[in-house]
Amino acid sequence: MSLQAQIAEYDEQKNASAPKEILELMASTTQELMAAGLANDALQVGDYAPDFSLPNVHGELVTLAEMLAHGPVVLNFYRGGWCPYCNYELRAFEEVLERIEELGSQLVAISPETPDNSLTTKDKNELSYAVLSDVGNNVSNDYGLVFSLDERLRPVYKNSGVDLPASNGDDTFNLPMPATYVINQSGEIVYAFVSEDYTKRAEPSEVVKILTTLDN
Repeated sequence: MSLQAQIAEYDEQKNASAPKEILELMASTTQELMAAGLANDALQVGDYAPDFSLPNVHGELVTLAEMLAHGPVVLNFYRGGWCPYCNYELRAFEEVLERIEELGSQLVAISPETPDNSLTTKDKNELSYAVLSDVGNNVSNDYGLVFSLDERLRPVYKNSGVDLPASNGDDTFNLPMPATYVINQSGEIVYAFVSEDYTKRAEPSEVVKILTTLDN
């Protein structure tokens, strides 16, 4: 089943069970983000990816430049392990990881979660690829992805058991827009998926298709 089909199935269940007023609030805040055109400020195809060094779940620094020395890189920015859509996406990329690596590429996922919470996300989803911790959203900001969660949604998240300050180690309520980038060995972005709508994600098979066109 494609990632989009999994998300559609989850949306159907959510729409049947969640309170109508909560669904309407989530939809309206998403529409406001889209109307503001936040994704227009994110890095796009043809831009060069800023280098970074971020800790993985073991505290070891992972550097983009070092990864690019070995081949193209797929960067997946996700909101956190508390987000159902992110978990579907993370697992869907795990399913194509072998193909990504066969094509000489590496896959990494980045979120503002602390290293401990990133480890929980990695273990929960049984991920084989690197999960990096961007506490403070500094790297996400360099890629033009950061926004502040609407104040009306903060109590909704809290009441559903999502403690963002605890997950991210700060009280900013800043999150990255979901984004997936393919970066060639020259550091140029050759594929970019960015959406203000947190329910929309890149299809892993499309990412693999892009990788097949690259010269490693």
